[in-house]
Amino acid sequence: MSDHSPSKDFWETHYAGMDASWAPNPNAALKRVVASEAGMPGRALDLGCGHGADALWLAGQGWHVTAVDVSATAVARTTARAYEANLSGRVTAIVTDLGLETPTGTFDLVTASYFHTPLEIDRAAVLHRMADLVSPSGLLLIVDHASVAPWSWNQHGQVFPTPQETLATLELDQSWTSIETAVSSRLAAGPDGETATVLENIIAVRRIT
Repeated sequence: MSDHSPSKDFWETHYAGMDASWAPNPNAALKRVVASEAGMPGRALDLGCGHGADALWLAGQGWHVTAVDVSATAVARTTARAYEANLSGRVTAIVTDLGLETPTGTFDLVTASYFHTPLEIDRAAVLHRMADLVSPSGLLLIVDHASVAPWSWNQHGQVFPTPQETLATLELDQSWTSIETAVSSRLAAGPDGETATVLENIIAVRRIT
């Protein structure tokens, strides 16, 4: 990955401006869907891991997690938090520009919580490539913003697709079955302790073969 990747530059600036000690909660939809649909823990891929909340929660449930982010700062913080939680053996955090690179291997769970960016990438194509990494009987779980929190970087001109529209853009074939496409509300907490009720889209699909 180029040292001058626009994605790297943007997200490095984003995370450098955040308090390194901020520990967001794992995504509630992720916890619910994994508990009800994922079965026995296996190998998981966390796309855009940020500070590692989802990756650490999954590791704590017994998953072996590959956590990827374009920001070296985010990856370093995820690695440090895994070490502090005695989960280093279950979390491998890697700097990866998903717009340009595809992780290797196959996974029983591929999850993308709030995988949004203001930069020009073919998001649907990226997620389609990531779906190819899901093993038979495995899950692809996408949790997207459906509204904007007051502290978010994406304040202006946002039009959010429906869960059904996002699912359609993935162009998944008949080897997949839909588990959930829904809009949900939650109380979100920001990095400075503020809270707001926000909407999110949940897209969960299982690979049959």
